[in-house]
Amino acid sequence: MRVGLEHDARHRRRLQQAVEAPRAADVAHEERDSVPKGEVVATARIAGIQAAKRTSELIPMCHPLILTLVDVDCVPDRSLPGIRIEARVRCDGKTGAEMEALTAVAVAALTVVDMAKSVDRWMTIEGVELAEKRGGKSGDLRRPASGRS
Repeated sequence: MRVGLEHDARHRRRLQQAVEAPRAADVAHEERDSVPKGEVVATARIAGIQAAKRTSELIPMCHPLILTLVDVDCVPDRSLPGIRIEARVRCDGKTGAEMEALTAVAVAALTVVDMAKSVDRWMTIEGVELAEKRGGKSGDLRRPASGRS
């Protein structure tokens, strides 16, 4: 996941990335983005957006934020094989939106599993991580190449 923030002190932008590795990616790759439950990628994207908006209801002590942008991308990636999920979240205020972006990615990945379990019962969700963050109290941060800090 990447997190980025614009320089305006009132706008925070967070971008996260998670990797979901199912055979369900074949469904999306072949543009048969439909399984018995419906369209996998579109549904996962909507679920991620809804989850970001409800993060404060899901995580204790996480206060509600006024979000000005929530964008979730679910992109089939044959190199996994699977679906790569990224979320960008922006808010006004002096706080960051990392939890909202992480929640969006996690719920989008869970939605892929729910939607596509008829295609692949053994999917794995991996690599939910903060890759980049800009602004806020801690300033600009970028995950080191090693993946840990």
